[in-house]
Amino acid sequence: MTLDQWLTQRLEKTKNAGLYRQLRIMHHGPRPQMLVNQKDVLVFSSNNYLGMANKKELIDAAKIALIEFGVGSSGSQLTTGHSYWHHKLENRITTFKKTESTLLFSSGYLANIGVLSTVPEEGDIILSDQLNHASIIDGCRLSKADTVIYKHVDMMDLENKLKRTSNYKRRFIITDGVFSMDGNIAPLDKIVALANRYDTFVIVDDAHATGVLGKNGRGTNEYFDVEPDIVIGTMSKAIGTEGGFVTGSKTSIDFLLNHARSFIFQTAIAPAICAASYTAINRIEEDKKQRSLLLKKIKTVKTTLTEMGYEVRGGETPIIPVLIGSAEKAVLFADKLYERGIYAPAIRPPSVPYGQSRIRLTITTEHTEENIKKLLLSFKEIGKELNII
Repeated sequence: MTLDQWLTQRLEKTKNAGLYRQLRIMHHGPRPQMLVNQKDVLVFSSNNYLGMANKKELIDAAKIALIEFGVGSSGSQLTTGHSYWHHKLENRITTFKKTESTLLFSSGYLANIGVLSTVPEEGDIILSDQLNHASIIDGCRLSKADTVIYKHVDMMDLENKLKRTSNYKRRFIITDGVFSMDGNIAPLDKIVALANRYDTFVIVDDAHATGVLGKNGRGTNEYFDVEPDIVIGTMSKAIGTEGGFVTGSKTSIDFLLNHARSFIFQTAIAPAICAASYTAINRIEEDKKQRSLLLKKIKTVKTTLTEMGYEVRGGETPIIPVLIGSAEKAVLFADKLYERGIYAPAIRPPSVPYGQSRIRLTITTEHTEENIKKLLLSFKEIGKELNII
């Protein structure tokens, strides 16, 4: 049997399980109405929560840096990739997050892997939330420390596992700030309280909370007014660009700079991206009205879908998971949305548990009242057609 024949057999199993995925082509930059595979649709699946990705001031900032520094960074940050704009952005994230120091990574995925494979050692243990992002799971797998999973946001289970792991040298609790598939917020205040009681360190991946939660958009630490030991984040959500970061004490950042392989051996993000990200953070901190507007739209969608009879999950975040059930039914639902001019792909295993496939809606500040009305009408019609509501 050839390699292709073997892989074809495995792909057939994927197709038969309703889990086959294909790419769709976006024909221009992110906005609420886009051409997707040459079809004009409303997009309700973007992480561009504050509409930053196509703001003129960010594009202008990127253009200036592009002309000055070129299209790529030309190397890792430890060789030729650490430009003036990398330095400036790291300092800006530090002041924004109110920490001591920050280190940029080429993605949030690499940031999670960098921290978890580097900081905990053999003889340590990581306590990881059941629904943490795949990058956290992979980071735990790469770590020399042991890993134990606690039930999703279950503080009683977390405390029981803390009690049973007192024999380890050091303990680390790792959690998403906002869970990417369920849209709920981790009870970071309770997690930090437990960590203090049981002499444990706290690491938070604040990818989906940065720019959205807290009075100034600083994330779950500001939302709960607590200070985790290490905060991991990304610029690819509300900030509207790309790349990841880790922020914390000067010592922890210096340690990662010298030991995190996913930082040391990875080409740095382009300076133009850093310039745009810097500009976005300034705007996020200054413009509190955008977050208020976003929360208002989120509440409208969640409340209406719940009243229709859907099982809707999530908290005060732009991620609104609407449970459908089987992978096949979720795919059919997404196809019917697409026929009506709405792009919101089905989320299926392994991203979510079997039987919990869903349409994962994301709301942005750029969605108009008319956009939201069309979305809700489509959900009402399709839900009745498929006997979901």
